Amino acid sequence: MTITHVRKRTGELVPFDAEKITVAIQKSMFYLGVKNRKKAESFTRQIVESLQSKQTIFFQGSPTIEQIQDTVEAVLEKREKRVYKAYSLYRRSRGIAREIKQYFKIHDDLKLDVNALKVLEERYLLKDETGKIIETPTQLFKRVATTIAAQDALYGKDPNKTEEEFFAAMRNLEFLPNSPTLMNAGTPLGQLSACFVLPIEDSLEGIFTTLKNMALIQQSGGGTGFSFSRLREKGAIVKSTKGVASGPISFMRIFDSTTDVIKQGGKRRGANIGILHCTHPDIADFVTAKSGKRLSNFNISVGVTDAFMRKALHNRTLVLRSPKTGKIVQKINAADLFEMIVRNAWETGDPGLVFLDEINRKHPLRNIGLIEATNPCGEVPLLAYESCNLGSINLAKMMTNGKLDWKKLKTTIRLAVHFLDNVIDANNYPLNETEDITKAHRKIGLGVMGFADLLFMLKIPYDGKEALRLGERLIKFIAKEAQETSMELGKERGSFKNFQQSTWQKKYSAMRNATCITIAPTGTISIIAGCSSGIEPVFALAFIRRVMEGKQLPEINEVFKRELIRRDLYSEELVRQISKTGNIKHLQLPEDLKKIFVTALDITPEYHVQMQAAFQRHVDNAVSKTVNLPKNSTQKHVRNIYLLAWKLKCKGITVYRYGSKPEQVLYLGTGKPIVVTSDYAGDCPTGLCPH
Repeated sequence: MTITHVRKRTGELVPFDAEKITVAIQKSMFYLGVKNRKKAESFTRQIVESLQSKQTIFFQGSPTIEQIQDTVEAVLEKREKRVYKAYSLYRRSRGIAREIKQYFKIHDDLKLDVNALKVLEERYLLKDETGKIIETPTQLFKRVATTIAAQDALYGKDPNKTEEEFFAAMRNLEFLPNSPTLMNAGTPLGQLSACFVLPIEDSLEGIFTTLKNMALIQQSGGGTGFSFSRLREKGAIVKSTKGVASGPISFMRIFDSTTDVIKQGGKRRGANIGILHCTHPDIADFVTAKSGKRLSNFNISVGVTDAFMRKALHNRTLVLRSPKTGKIVQKINAADLFEMIVRNAWETGDPGLVFLDEINRKHPLRNIGLIEATNPCGEVPLLAYESCNLGSINLAKMMTNGKLDWKKLKTTIRLAVHFLDNVIDANNYPLNETEDITKAHRKIGLGVMGFADLLFMLKIPYDGKEALRLGERLIKFIAKEAQETSMELGKERGSFKNFQQSTWQKKYSAMRNATCITIAPTGTISIIAGCSSGIEPVFALAFIRRVMEGKQLPEINEVFKRELIRRDLYSEELVRQISKTGNIKHLQLPEDLKKIFVTALDITPEYHVQMQAAFQRHVDNAVSKTVNLPKNSTQKHVRNIYLLAWKLKCKGITVYRYGSKPEQVLYLGTGKPIVVTSDYAGDCPTGLCPH
């Protein structure tokens, strides 16, 4: 007897096609780096023979999808156990994904993983007034591609070819734009930028105008950065009322409370950064402002100068001046202030440092004005009212035949720059001032995600010189290609308005974008892409993810899982053991595995900073990177990190000592598996990222 039909899960009968079995087996073999079509065809013949021998037990002689898959597993388990393991685990993950899909009513037309589906359902897929999802992942990417490509018509180009290219890059998870673009492109809201900086002037009217503007931006999905340095110090006389000023910290609390009641675009929590200059009279209060659970919607960083850092190193006096009058309010020891910063960063994770002199030295528009603040995660220093839209290339998708495909990377870079430049024209800006200056400077921020996965795939330890060399080579290549693409767009479409006042005019004859490169944290978009976030090392190789009511799923880094299967080491018991600590340092596994598959807490602080600096050397915006530290790290470690970051010319630095915040989503060393929510992106145990 011959199998002629298959019964789908819906009960529908469709023609039997043995080629589909071959393709499924080939995918499992490709997953393990094996290319052998003939072997896959041989397995298929055995599977078909087995199905035909059992045809009498199938309802009306037609097997179900599940019965075919059971037969595939039975044959592979006997003939090729590694391929069997890969096939079986993929089948199980798809089964869970179908269950999740039905629970959330998602039509999973791209066969994304469970975590991606959960994030898409919660934040990205469009819903009607009743909350019912009304688009698929494919339709989401099509909506975005259509909206962004349509801008080509402004320059006399046919958008159809561009639309297909944009769509393919997103559908294949090779490139994704920042969250507001995914959420809002092609919708009435239409606000597409992730990053904003707002000025705060020293008047009640100015402060509350900025508060209103912050609310509008956060409601539309953007994150906001502020320098509070222009506000007069606490206790200063207010001429108009003869009263005394309450100082910048009190107003930060008002901004924090307002963020608390605004859920960005109805989809995610608000995000802010507050920066205060190191010479502000209230700097000591600022440094301690986040102790406990205060200012929970703020990252905070001290804006430091080279002069301050030198004074701190040499135990010299720092003069604190009133920002209103310029008069000296107090003189303190710079080293004492630096130690206070270090102690609080060790205790709470805040404050970080923003190196203002380095930011302004490297700013292509330094003749236009001084930068005082950044976006919430520090990767985009911006002038007052500027916004920036970001996008990231998935480096794990830039591999071909086990090697980094530089040609594919180049093509993706050029497409991404084109995409991000179009976003500027497609954007519906929340403020007129923001639209004016953003279109005058046309800043974009192209970055990467999946860097840790790439190193795993290339078998390069994160904490080694080879990784540093590759990181710098990568970002140098990306920056060069991005800038050359921007130059070509400048010749074709016109340079940004203030090009002649920029440093670019010394290097290029035209330039479309004042900045091109940014390294963002990529929190949720890396979940969609199924890769590691930004340039961070992974925080845990395995953990348990809570994805729906009562449902907890073991999760293991995909590259690590593949290597375990290749070496015939994979087992569910091993995954459970790893999920208790997140790393493999103390397990009985090959030493080369332990050397390659390191986690954030395995890596010395110096390598964290050196990796950030390697990328920063070729990034015209900035680099978001967290130096994750073990719980037993000392204040001396934090001090050395901050000094090294300054010496290596980073534009900012952030640390997080494990367990130093009152709440975090990931806890290690409890003897039980690590359990996290779907919001955890794998870059930091706090799980917080506005991207």
